[in-house]
Amino acid sequence: MAIKKSQLYNYLWQSCDELRGGMDASQYKDYVLPLLFIRYVTDKYAGQKNALIDVPEGGSFDDLVKLKGTKNIGEDMTMVFSTLAEANNLRGVIDDVDFNDESKLGQGKDMQDRLSNLIAIFENPELDFSKNRAEGDDLLGDAYEYLMKHFAVESGKSKGQFYTPAEVSRVIAKIVGVGAATGKTQTVYDPTCGSGSLLLKVAEETPKGISIYGQELDHSTANLAVMNMWLHGQPDAEIQKGKSTISTPLFVKNNVLKTFDYAVANPPFSYKAWRNGFDPENDQYERFVDGIPPKKNGDYAFLLHLIKSLKSTGKGAIILPHGVLFRGNGESEIRKNIVKRGYIKGIVGLPANLFYGTGIPACIIVIDKESSDERDGIFMIDASHGFVKDGNKNRLRERDIRKIVDVFNGQIEVPKYSRFVANDEIRQNDHSLNIPRYIDSQETEDPQDIDAHLRGGIPDTDVDALNDYWEICSSLRGVLFKATRRKGYCELKVSVEEVRSITLSHKEFEGFRDHVLDTFASWKRKTIKTLKEISKKDHPKAVIQVISDTLLDAYADVYLVDKYDIHQLLMGYWGETMQDDAHIITVDGWEAGKEVMRLKKGTNGHRKDIRGLEGLEGRLVPVPLLISTYFSAEQKQIDDFNVELGAIAANMEELISEHGDEEEGLLGEVVDNSKVKKADLAKRIREIKDDKDYADELKVLDEYMQLYEREANVKASIKMVQIDLERKVIAKYPTLAVDDIRKLVVEYKWMGALQEGVRNVVDELSQRLTGRIQVLAERYKETLPVLSGDVGKLAKRVEGHLKKMGFVW
Repeated sequence: MAIKKSQLYNYLWQSCDELRGGMDASQYKDYVLPLLFIRYVTDKYAGQKNALIDVPEGGSFDDLVKLKGTKNIGEDMTMVFSTLAEANNLRGVIDDVDFNDESKLGQGKDMQDRLSNLIAIFENPELDFSKNRAEGDDLLGDAYEYLMKHFAVESGKSKGQFYTPAEVSRVIAKIVGVGAATGKTQTVYDPTCGSGSLLLKVAEETPKGISIYGQELDHSTANLAVMNMWLHGQPDAEIQKGKSTISTPLFVKNNVLKTFDYAVANPPFSYKAWRNGFDPENDQYERFVDGIPPKKNGDYAFLLHLIKSLKSTGKGAIILPHGVLFRGNGESEIRKNIVKRGYIKGIVGLPANLFYGTGIPACIIVIDKESSDERDGIFMIDASHGFVKDGNKNRLRERDIRKIVDVFNGQIEVPKYSRFVANDEIRQNDHSLNIPRYIDSQETEDPQDIDAHLRGGIPDTDVDALNDYWEICSSLRGVLFKATRRKGYCELKVSVEEVRSITLSHKEFEGFRDHVLDTFASWKRKTIKTLKEISKKDHPKAVIQVISDTLLDAYADVYLVDKYDIHQLLMGYWGETMQDDAHIITVDGWEAGKEVMRLKKGTNGHRKDIRGLEGLEGRLVPVPLLISTYFSAEQKQIDDFNVELGAIAANMEELISEHGDEEEGLLGEVVDNSKVKKADLAKRIREIKDDKDYADELKVLDEYMQLYEREANVKASIKMVQIDLERKVIAKYPTLAVDDIRKLVVEYKWMGALQEGVRNVVDELSQRLTGRIQVLAERYKETLPVLSGDVGKLAKRVEGHLKKMGFVW
């Protein structure tokens, strides 16, 4: 049975919880990732002849399970990993960690319990990787990526540099040009490969594969890269480790640097120790002919190394701090020489605080040696404003990634976002490549009109600024505004409170809304067939690529709607729901829609079933959707009963409000903190039922008791209907036909959610218009003379009060 990615991620992060307290967060990965690796290869290859990896006796995850609760568990776990490593030439990669380290894992029973619990988490039968695909839709690889991201977050500023955020890696992979690679005869190289995530994202973009090379100084990080390659189906990747790329490059032949078709890098920013171990003035690889970087800043050392490592037609991309674009001294000379050679194809300015090792803004410098002598400028993008907050970091959204890629690959000039800067202009600016010098991406200021503040009226220029809306609703402006006696100023013809309702009901705005929704409906009709035909032979990532492209095309020419807003809508829902569904379908088929599960609550070892309808979850078809489709009458019964309960509660509240005063109210004897307990109510009724002096009180008490009894009856009715409905729901799932499942999932679940999202986009556009009009109306509503008059009146009133109080001066 296919596991949802969200469930997998949850199990994996639980494993980290077992390690907390005994070690630094940066070391979690050293223990968790080898366990993930051995579970994966055991599920995937154990017992197979001629498999990609040999799982020997004594070197499998099953052997780890046998060690749970044993006295020497730490020592024996280390031996299991050593056995697996020995059989597969992975010594020093997966067996580098000591599971018997008492300083990190505790002593005696503490270590025994911690490691046993750790194994138990990975033993969960839902973690079945036997059907994992490495080619194009890698569940395990994505899980590894998830862990790497969270390890980077937990590791903090100084130890998170081993990981390049997946979103940035995807941008580089799509703009470096690797899509033109023809196969494994072509190569990609990362001189500072870290955990390998950037290399793998580039490899994913190649239609026919590519040969991977990487070098990493840190041993443990290089081991992560090797495991990452295996888990992503790239066991042939060559990862060299233990030496600095700048002082001791390890891809060398006959004292000459090996050159590659593509190169990518995310080196440590402003690396101070880049000169350690060699003399750049006498570099045998001739990397610094365009200048020697400053002694305490290695940014340009990595850039020059990357350029030198490319073939004459090679292409590359490197992430560097924004300062490399404009810093002076020795760097300005290097920058000028690189620009003159025409190596820089483009620059993408990124938002600040994207990376885990630093908060400073960075950029992607795209290198293209091919036709460099004919390059007459540099294409620049300022993408610094496109991001979302994610914890204490910023993150590129799907819309930001897609916009960068579309604009860069299409070399599209977008106001305040991108432009091609000619070499002549760059020379005039002394070869500074500082993006703000060429692209003004700041938001337009919202000016205040002094004359309008003094004499009233809304400036026509402010209303003109809403021209995008008037283009589609030309007569709406005349409905909302009218001219004043003063030229250049207008005023509202309607009240501020009416602006939104009038706008939404205006025929031209309704026509615009219909056009946006009709566009979605047209795309939906074409796309439903594709989605219903998803089968076990398909890859979810390929499916979303196709449908996201067609959705972008559909909204490319819809005026006022930003097509990237629509793209974000689809990709957001894909990440939340659709990709899990698609993964289940491609592994288990549409028949998975016949399954319904009972949810559990509580911690491990103490988990109990959640009873009732709320404890049911369909694997593909949500329970509420099944109910609304097949059991709407039963649901209406429940809804009607709940309405009745609401009315009963309101009547109870009204009685308490009217008679609940504890001293004088007729319910005063039974009310406690604005509530009435049934036992207290019954007791009081018994006490006064035969006393005529308390007739009025008894009447109110009886009325409240009747409400209590009616409430109990309604709740009992709801429970009976829910029990019956729960039985019907459970019975219905296995009887669903595959065609019915397809319709429920594609047309109702997926398309229903997306259509609602498109409606929200239109609502947001209307809110921007009406909100702006309301701001303008309120801004110039009170003129200065009126406000001054009001101040004068208030001053006289205060002066009068003071005189009455005897304060006169």
